[in-house]
Amino acid sequence: MFDEETEPAKKTDHVVGQDLSTLSLEELEARIALMRSEIERLQREIEAKRSTAEAANSIFKI
Repeated sequence: MFDEETEPAKKTDHVVGQDLSTLSLEELEARIALMRSEIERLQREIEAKRSTAEAANSIFKI
């Protein structure tokens, strides 16, 4: 029933300020990749909101 060779995927959570000394190089690199992708996602959202705000401002200018 359970395939012993297949381990469940580790969930990569990161808490700002947590102790990093117990993490392997691979875990640290995975966290950096995760955080970079999250930063990119946040930047896209900021750009979308700015674009929406600019469009609204141009409509309501007097």
